[in-house]
Amino acid sequence: MEAIRFAFLVILVVILGVEGQLGSGFYSSSCPRAEDIVRSTVEAHFNRDPTIAAGLLRLHFHDCFVQGCDGSVLITGSSAERNAQPNLGLRGFEVIDDAKSQLEALCPGVVSCADILALAARDSVDLSDGPSWSVPTGRRDGRVSLSSQASNLPSPLDPIAVQRQKFAAKGLDDHDLVTLVGAHTIGQTNCLFFRYRLYNFTSTGNSDPTINQAFVSQLKQLCPIDGDGSKRVALDKDSQMKFDVSFFKNVRDGNGILESDQRLWGDAATSDVVQNYAGSIRGLLGIRFDIDFPKAMIKMSSIEVKTDTEGEIRKVCSNFN
Repeated sequence: MEAIRFAFLVILVVILGVEGQLGSGFYSSSCPRAEDIVRSTVEAHFNRDPTIAAGLLRLHFHDCFVQGCDGSVLITGSSAERNAQPNLGLRGFEVIDDAKSQLEALCPGVVSCADILALAARDSVDLSDGPSWSVPTGRRDGRVSLSSQASNLPSPLDPIAVQRQKFAAKGLDDHDLVTLVGAHTIGQTNCLFFRYRLYNFTSTGNSDPTINQAFVSQLKQLCPIDGDGSKRVALDKDSQMKFDVSFFKNVRDGNGILESDQRLWGDAATSDVVQNYAGSIRGLLGIRFDIDFPKAMIKMSSIEVKTDTEGEIRKVCSNFN
Protein backbone atom coordinates (compact mmCIF):
# COMPACT_ATOMS: atom_id res chain seq x y z
CA MET A 1 0.00 0.00 0.00
CA GLU A 2 2.84 2.37 0.85
CA ALA A 3 4.48 1.67 -2.52
CA ILE A 4 1.24 2.49 -4.36
CA ARG A 5 0.78 5.70 -2.35
CA PHE A 6 4.37 6.69 -3.06
CA ALA A 7 3.90 5.98 -6.76
CA PHE A 8 0.84 8.20 -6.90
CA LEU A 9 2.63 11.07 -5.16
CA VAL A 10 5.67 10.83 -7.43
CA ILE A 11 3.53 10.82 -10.58
CA LEU A 12 1.50 13.75 -9.21
CA VAL A 13 4.68 15.75 -8.63
CA VAL A 14 5.81 15.09 -12.19
CA ILE A 15 2.42 16.12 -13.56
CA LEU A 16 2.47 19.34 -11.56
CA GLY A 17 5.95 20.01 -12.94
CA VAL A 18 4.58 20.21 -16.49
CA GLU A 19 1.30 21.88 -15.52
CA GLY A 20 2.47 25.22 -16.90
CA GLN A 21 2.42 23.72 -20.38
CA LEU A 22 0.11 20.73 -20.14
CA GLY A 23 -2.60 19.69 -17.73
CA SER A 24 -4.33 16.51 -16.65
CA GLY A 25 -7.94 16.44 -17.85
CA PHE A 26 -7.38 19.20 -20.42
CA TYR A 27 -10.46 18.11 -22.41
CA SER A 28 -12.80 17.60 -19.43
CA SER A 29 -15.01 20.51 -20.58
CA SER A 30 -14.29 20.87 -24.29
CA CYS A 31 -14.55 17.16 -25.16
CA PRO A 32 -15.37 15.10 -22.04
CA ARG A 33 -15.34 11.74 -23.85
CA ALA A 34 -11.97 12.30 -25.56
CA GLU A 35 -9.90 9.92 -23.45
CA ASP A 36 -12.63 7.26 -23.42
CA ILE A 37 -12.85 7.33 -27.22
CA VAL A 38 -9.09 6.96 -27.60
CA ARG A 39 -9.11 4.10 -25.11
CA SER A 40 -11.97 2.22 -26.79
CA THR A 41 -10.36 2.67 -30.21
CA VAL A 42 -6.99 1.35 -29.04
CA GLU A 43 -8.71 -1.53 -27.27
CA ALA A 44 -10.65 -2.52 -30.40
CA HIS A 45 -7.47 -2.64 -32.48
CA PHE A 46 -5.56 -4.37 -29.66
CA ASN A 47 -8.18 -7.11 -29.44
CA ARG A 48 -7.61 -7.86 -33.12
CA ASP A 49 -3.82 -7.61 -32.92
CA PRO A 50 -2.11 -7.29 -29.51
CA THR A 51 1.22 -6.44 -31.17
CA ILE A 52 -0.24 -3.06 -32.12
CA ALA A 53 0.42 -1.94 -28.54
CA ALA A 54 4.18 -1.91 -29.11
CA GLY A 55 3.64 -0.15 -32.44
CA LEU A 56 1.69 2.70 -30.85
CA LEU A 57 4.22 3.08 -28.03
CA ARG A 58 7.07 3.29 -30.55
CA LEU A 59 5.10 5.71 -32.73
CA HIS A 60 4.76 8.14 -29.81
CA PHE A 61 8.46 7.75 -28.94
CA HIS A 62 9.57 8.49 -32.50
CA ASP A 63 7.26 11.49 -32.66
CA CYS A 64 8.68 13.04 -29.50
CA PHE A 65 12.32 12.66 -30.53
CA VAL A 66 11.85 14.77 -33.69
CA GLN A 67 10.37 18.28 -33.35
CA GLY A 68 8.99 17.32 -29.94
CA CYS A 69 5.66 15.60 -29.22
CA ASP A 70 3.64 17.37 -31.90
CA GLY A 71 2.26 14.64 -34.17
CA SER A 72 4.74 15.50 -36.93
CA VAL A 73 5.47 11.80 -37.52
CA LEU A 74 1.87 11.30 -38.68
CA ILE A 75 2.14 13.57 -41.73
CA THR A 76 2.29 11.88 -45.14
CA GLY A 77 4.43 13.07 -48.07
CA SER A 78 7.66 12.08 -49.79
CA SER A 79 9.80 14.44 -47.68
CA ALA A 80 7.85 14.00 -44.44
CA GLU A 81 9.32 12.69 -41.20
CA ARG A 82 7.31 9.50 -41.57
CA ASN A 83 9.43 8.52 -44.59
CA ALA A 84 12.81 8.89 -42.89
CA GLN A 85 14.77 5.63 -42.85
CA PRO A 86 14.41 5.05 -39.07
CA ASN A 87 10.62 5.48 -39.37
CA LEU A 88 9.89 3.09 -42.23
CA GLY A 89 8.85 0.29 -39.88
CA LEU A 90 6.47 2.37 -37.75
CA ARG A 91 2.99 0.97 -37.16
CA GLY A 92 -0.30 2.16 -35.71
CA PHE A 93 -1.16 5.09 -37.97
CA GLU A 94 -4.58 3.60 -38.69
CA VAL A 95 -5.39 3.50 -34.97
CA ILE A 96 -4.67 7.21 -34.56
CA ASP A 97 -6.68 8.02 -37.71
CA ASP A 98 -9.59 5.94 -36.42
CA ALA A 99 -9.65 7.73 -33.07
CA LYS A 100 -9.28 11.14 -34.74
CA SER A 101 -12.21 10.59 -37.10
CA GLN A 102 -14.46 9.71 -34.16
CA LEU A 103 -13.29 12.72 -32.17
CA GLU A 104 -13.79 15.09 -35.11
CA ALA A 105 -17.36 13.86 -35.45
CA LEU A 106 -18.01 14.52 -31.76
CA CYS A 107 -15.75 17.52 -30.99
CA PRO A 108 -14.49 19.06 -34.25
CA GLY A 109 -11.22 20.96 -34.05
CA VAL A 110 -10.65 20.28 -30.35
CA VAL A 111 -8.42 17.23 -29.72
CA SER A 112 -4.92 17.28 -31.19
CA CYS A 113 -3.31 14.35 -32.94
CA ALA A 114 -0.29 14.76 -30.64
CA ASP A 115 -2.51 14.20 -27.60
CA ILE A 116 -4.17 11.19 -29.23
CA LEU A 117 -0.70 9.68 -29.67
CA ALA A 118 0.22 10.27 -26.02
CA LEU A 119 -3.06 8.79 -24.79
CA ALA A 120 -2.83 5.80 -27.13
CA ALA A 121 0.69 5.03 -25.87
CA ARG A 122 -0.56 5.01 -22.26
CA ASP A 123 -3.54 2.81 -23.15
CA SER A 124 -1.30 0.38 -25.03
CA VAL A 125 0.83 -0.17 -21.93
CA ASP A 126 -2.23 -0.58 -19.72
CA LEU A 127 -3.81 -3.13 -22.08
CA SER A 128 -0.54 -5.10 -22.02
CA ASP A 129 -0.81 -5.59 -18.23
CA GLY A 130 1.47 -2.65 -17.56
CA PRO A 131 0.86 0.48 -15.46
CA SER A 132 -1.56 3.27 -16.29
CA TRP A 133 -1.13 6.95 -15.50
CA SER A 134 -2.77 10.33 -15.89
CA VAL A 135 -1.54 11.81 -19.19
CA PRO A 136 -1.04 15.58 -19.13
CA THR A 137 -2.76 16.90 -22.29
CA GLY A 138 -3.02 20.18 -24.15
CA ARG A 139 -0.45 19.58 -26.91
CA ARG A 140 -1.02 21.18 -30.29
CA ASP A 141 0.02 19.74 -33.62
CA GLY A 142 3.14 20.93 -35.39
CA ARG A 143 3.22 22.48 -38.86
CA VAL A 144 6.60 21.04 -39.90
CA SER A 145 7.47 17.44 -40.80
CA LEU A 146 10.78 16.76 -42.54
CA SER A 147 12.54 13.42 -42.94
CA SER A 148 15.88 15.24 -42.79
CA GLN A 149 15.25 16.10 -39.14
CA ALA A 150 14.94 12.45 -38.05
CA SER A 151 18.68 11.77 -37.94
CA ASN A 152 18.80 12.05 -34.14
CA LEU A 153 16.51 9.05 -33.57
CA PRO A 154 18.15 6.28 -31.53
CA SER A 155 19.45 3.37 -33.60
CA PRO A 156 19.95 -0.35 -32.77
CA LEU A 157 23.61 0.18 -33.67
CA ASP A 158 24.23 3.08 -31.28
CA PRO A 159 26.92 2.60 -28.61
CA ILE A 160 26.01 3.73 -25.11
CA ALA A 161 27.79 7.06 -25.52
CA VAL A 162 25.63 7.91 -28.54
CA GLN A 163 22.43 6.68 -26.87
CA ARG A 164 23.26 8.80 -23.84
CA GLN A 165 23.89 11.87 -26.00
CA LYS A 166 20.66 11.49 -27.96
CA PHE A 167 18.57 11.13 -24.81
CA ALA A 168 20.41 13.95 -23.00
CA ALA A 169 19.68 16.26 -25.94
CA LYS A 170 16.01 15.78 -25.09
CA GLY A 171 16.46 16.33 -21.37
CA LEU A 172 16.44 12.62 -20.50
CA ASP A 173 19.08 11.06 -18.21
CA ASP A 174 20.57 7.55 -17.95
CA HIS A 175 17.74 6.36 -15.73
CA ASP A 176 15.16 7.60 -18.24
CA LEU A 177 17.11 5.91 -21.04
CA VAL A 178 17.02 2.46 -19.45
CA THR A 179 13.44 2.85 -18.24
CA LEU A 180 12.11 3.91 -21.64
CA VAL A 181 14.04 1.18 -23.46
CA GLY A 182 12.15 -1.17 -21.13
CA ALA A 183 9.21 -0.64 -23.49
CA HIS A 184 10.93 -3.32 -25.58
CA THR A 185 9.33 -5.81 -23.20
CA ILE A 186 6.40 -5.81 -25.68
CA GLY A 187 8.41 -4.82 -28.76
CA GLN A 188 9.42 -6.62 -31.93
CA THR A 189 12.19 -6.11 -34.45
CA ASN A 190 13.12 -7.42 -37.88
CA CYS A 191 15.84 -10.04 -38.38
CA LEU A 192 17.58 -7.45 -40.54
CA PHE A 193 18.43 -5.35 -37.49
CA PHE A 194 20.29 -8.00 -35.48
CA ARG A 195 21.22 -10.87 -37.82
CA TYR A 196 24.74 -9.46 -38.19
CA ARG A 197 25.28 -10.24 -34.51
CA LEU A 198 24.71 -13.93 -35.21
CA TYR A 199 26.80 -14.61 -38.30
CA ASN A 200 29.42 -11.95 -38.95
CA PHE A 201 29.82 -9.69 -35.96
CA THR A 202 33.60 -9.29 -36.32
CA SER A 203 33.66 -9.73 -40.12
CA THR A 204 35.21 -13.16 -39.58
CA GLY A 205 32.02 -15.18 -39.23
CA ASN A 206 31.81 -15.01 -35.44
CA SER A 207 28.73 -14.21 -33.34
CA ASP A 208 28.61 -11.32 -30.88
CA PRO A 209 30.33 -12.63 -27.71
CA THR A 210 27.93 -10.64 -25.50
CA ILE A 211 25.03 -12.90 -26.57
CA ASN A 212 24.42 -15.98 -24.46
CA GLN A 213 25.68 -18.73 -26.77
CA ALA A 214 22.65 -20.96 -26.16
CA PHE A 215 20.48 -18.06 -27.27
CA VAL A 216 22.54 -17.61 -30.44
CA SER A 217 21.35 -21.04 -31.60
CA GLN A 218 17.73 -20.12 -30.97
CA LEU A 219 18.07 -16.85 -32.86
CA LYS A 220 19.73 -18.58 -35.81
CA GLN A 221 16.70 -20.83 -36.10
CA LEU A 222 14.43 -17.78 -36.12
CA CYS A 223 16.62 -15.81 -38.52
CA PRO A 224 18.60 -18.03 -40.94
CA ILE A 225 21.54 -16.35 -42.64
CA ASP A 226 19.73 -16.34 -46.00
CA GLY A 227 16.20 -15.96 -44.57
CA ASP A 228 13.67 -13.15 -44.80
CA GLY A 229 15.17 -10.07 -43.19
CA SER A 230 11.71 -8.59 -42.60
CA LYS A 231 10.62 -11.45 -40.33
CA ARG A 232 9.60 -10.03 -36.96
CA VAL A 233 11.02 -11.37 -33.70
CA ALA A 234 9.95 -10.50 -30.14
CA LEU A 235 12.47 -8.41 -28.19
CA ASP A 236 11.45 -10.17 -24.97
CA LYS A 237 11.75 -13.91 -25.49
CA ASP A 238 9.92 -14.79 -22.28
CA SER A 239 6.73 -12.72 -22.17
CA GLN A 240 6.43 -10.74 -25.36
CA MET A 241 2.78 -9.74 -24.84
CA LYS A 242 3.12 -8.71 -21.19
CA PHE A 243 4.56 -5.42 -19.97
CA ASP A 244 6.89 -6.64 -17.22
CA VAL A 245 10.53 -6.79 -16.11
CA SER A 246 11.58 -9.93 -18.01
CA PHE A 247 13.19 -7.76 -20.70
CA PHE A 248 15.72 -6.56 -18.11
CA LYS A 249 16.39 -10.12 -16.98
CA ASN A 250 17.16 -10.99 -20.59
CA VAL A 251 19.62 -8.11 -20.95
CA ARG A 252 21.31 -9.11 -17.68
CA ASP A 253 21.60 -12.72 -18.85
CA GLY A 254 22.97 -11.94 -22.34
CA ASN A 255 19.67 -12.48 -24.07
CA GLY A 256 19.19 -8.99 -25.44
CA ILE A 257 18.38 -9.10 -29.16
CA LEU A 258 19.32 -5.59 -30.29
CA GLU A 259 22.95 -4.64 -29.81
CA SER A 260 21.92 -1.28 -28.35
CA ASP A 261 19.82 -3.08 -25.71
CA GLN A 262 22.58 -5.49 -24.73
CA ARG A 263 25.06 -2.63 -24.42
CA LEU A 264 23.03 -1.32 -21.49
CA TRP A 265 24.59 -4.14 -19.47
CA GLY A 266 28.13 -3.16 -20.44
CA ASP A 267 28.04 0.38 -19.04
CA ALA A 268 28.38 0.94 -15.29
CA ALA A 269 25.66 3.57 -14.99
CA THR A 270 23.03 1.87 -17.14
CA SER A 271 23.80 -1.65 -15.89
CA ASP A 272 22.95 -0.55 -12.33
CA VAL A 273 19.47 0.43 -13.48
CA VAL A 274 19.06 -2.81 -15.45
CA GLN A 275 20.09 -4.82 -12.37
CA ASN A 276 17.68 -2.91 -10.15
CA TYR A 277 14.78 -3.79 -12.45
CA ALA A 278 15.91 -7.36 -13.20
CA GLY A 279 16.77 -8.26 -9.59
CA SER A 280 15.67 -11.43 -7.89
CA ILE A 281 12.40 -10.43 -6.20
CA ARG A 282 10.12 -10.28 -9.21
CA GLY A 283 7.08 -8.80 -7.51
CA LEU A 284 8.74 -5.87 -5.76
CA LEU A 285 11.00 -4.96 -8.65
CA GLY A 286 8.09 -5.23 -11.05
CA ILE A 287 6.30 -2.63 -8.95
CA ARG A 288 9.36 -0.40 -9.09
CA PHE A 289 9.41 -0.49 -12.90
CA ASP A 290 5.67 0.19 -12.83
CA ILE A 291 6.44 3.31 -10.81
CA ASP A 292 9.36 4.51 -12.91
CA PHE A 293 7.93 3.93 -16.37
CA PRO A 294 4.98 6.36 -16.04
CA LYS A 295 7.35 9.03 -14.68
CA ALA A 296 9.69 8.58 -17.65
CA MET A 297 6.79 8.60 -20.12
CA ILE A 298 5.33 11.81 -18.70
CA LYS A 299 8.78 13.39 -18.92
CA MET A 300 9.34 12.22 -22.49
CA SER A 301 5.86 13.18 -23.67
CA SER A 302 6.50 16.76 -22.53
CA ILE A 303 9.52 17.24 -24.83
CA GLU A 304 9.28 20.50 -26.80
CA VAL A 305 5.48 20.48 -26.76
CA LYS A 306 3.49 23.13 -28.57
CA THR A 307 0.71 24.71 -26.51
CA ASP A 308 -1.64 27.72 -26.41
CA THR A 309 -1.45 29.44 -29.84
CA GLU A 310 1.48 27.44 -31.21
CA GLY A 311 0.89 25.00 -34.03
CA GLU A 312 -2.65 23.90 -34.89
CA ILE A 313 -5.32 21.30 -34.19
CA ARG A 314 -5.38 19.17 -37.33
CA LYS A 315 -8.65 18.01 -38.84
CA VAL A 316 -6.91 14.96 -40.31
CA CYS A 317 -3.79 13.65 -38.57
CA SER A 318 -1.93 12.83 -41.79
CA ASN A 319 -2.28 16.34 -43.29
CA PHE A 320 -1.65 19.90 -42.20
CA ASN A 321 -4.78 22.09 -42.15
